[in-house]
Amino acid sequence: MSVFKFKQFEVQQDQCAQKIGTDAVLLGAWTAPATPPQNILDIGAGTGVISLMLAQRYGLAQIDAVEIDDLAFEQAASNFENSPYGDRLFCYHASFQEYYEEVDERYELIVSNPPFFNGSLQRDDQQISAQRQQARFDDALPFEELVYGVYQLLDRQGTFACIIPVDRESHLLKITDHFQLVVVRKTYVRGTSATAVKRVLLEFRFRGSEPHNSLTTTQRQIPTVNHLTIERSRHHYTEAYIELTKDFYLKM
Repeated sequence: MSVFKFKQFEVQQDQCAQKIGTDAVLLGAWTAPATPPQNILDIGAGTGVISLMLAQRYGLAQIDAVEIDDLAFEQAASNFENSPYGDRLFCYHASFQEYYEEVDERYELIVSNPPFFNGSLQRDDQQISAQRQQARFDDALPFEELVYGVYQLLDRQGTFACIIPVDRESHLLKITDHFQLVVVRKTYVRGTSATAVKRVLLEFRFRGSEPHNSLTTTQRQIPTVNHLTIERSRHHYTEAYIELTKDFYLKM
């Protein structure tokens, strides 16, 4: 499927190694900073779907996206231009490392659906293209560099949100803790009630900047934890998933 139609916009994806998947849609729908952001950064834009979802949700926000892959960059830029939000969206063709070294701006919201396979894993499958490998393996953007860049660019009252495999959560949390980022909200995601949790959505703020300052420091640092099941059975979605995504999917 080269065109993915949402309620308010369409996404071309024929040039992208990573097609639109549940992870991206989950992140775009789930992210919920305490205050509507005025400026947003999307790290690793791919098709641009997360940026487009956030543009729909936050009508006053200016959104920058960064994409290293040539074809994905061209596709995201085209999807932005052809959307109802084209005047508020801009895609930069660069690695995130290049971007955070050059840019001085601080963002109120940063989101990322980062490369999710550890670069040390076996990768000799000849059916996986170099472009797809770059999109899926974290050699191009290790968690350490992702979090360091977020530390550099996130407003001190801002929010960072991402989705990662649950088996990499502890590794990411060690890095975010080093950079004074604490989890304020997390949601564990499973496909059905009979399957294991595969993904976790994480929302971070800088230590000491969490909302509800009337609470004690210990209370503020205890994250809100939720669980989300996507389907009751094949193509029969749970009420929670429908509620989360109904503003975007055509058939929700």
